[in-house]
Amino acid sequence: MKKKLILVKIDKKYCDYLRKYDNKVPFNYDKKENRPFVGVLFSIEKCKYFAPLSSPKAKHLKLVNKIDFLKIDHGKLGAINFNNMIPVTEDNIVKIDLNQKLKDKDEKKYLKLLNEQIYWLNRNSNLIYNKSINLYNKYNDGSLNKNVMLRCCNFKLLEEKCLKYNNKSKIKS
Repeated sequence: MKKKLILVKIDKKYCDYLRKYDNKVPFNYDKKENRPFVGVLFSIEKCKYFAPLSSPKAKHLKLVNKIDFLKIDHGKLGAINFNNMIPVTEDNIVKIDLNQKLKDKDEKKYLKLLNEQIYWLNRNSNLIYNKSINLYNKYNDGSLNKNVMLRCCNFKLLEEKCLKYNNKSKIKS
């Protein structure tokens, strides 16, 4: 049985560390500090992966789903960028409380969007799992189209760096 998908934030220092080795690792700062990542997509070789979400944009309605991109509710709720998925451990994630009480109108609107996204994502979890594993496998066996390959994170390299980063963090603790 697959785990229920969750929304999380990724530690900024961890993303900055990974970006030293792969410039396709998404930024996680300023206004994007609250940018959620879809919860556990899959595990391969004991490695968890998370993929960044994009907020809804008019262009999403016109874009086509691809091996590394999936519109959430036909683009009305944003999209998932599988090409930017990164390996993580529990030490790198911060869970988002979708039940928090917010006073700010913009925060309430954003929280409503997150709840709608996670509802859709969990209803379509098989599609999300299959797309993420398919992309991962094709990237690693070299069978991806060159243009897609060029916009993907280097999954195996980032897995090595994830282990190194998290082992160092545990030693410092």
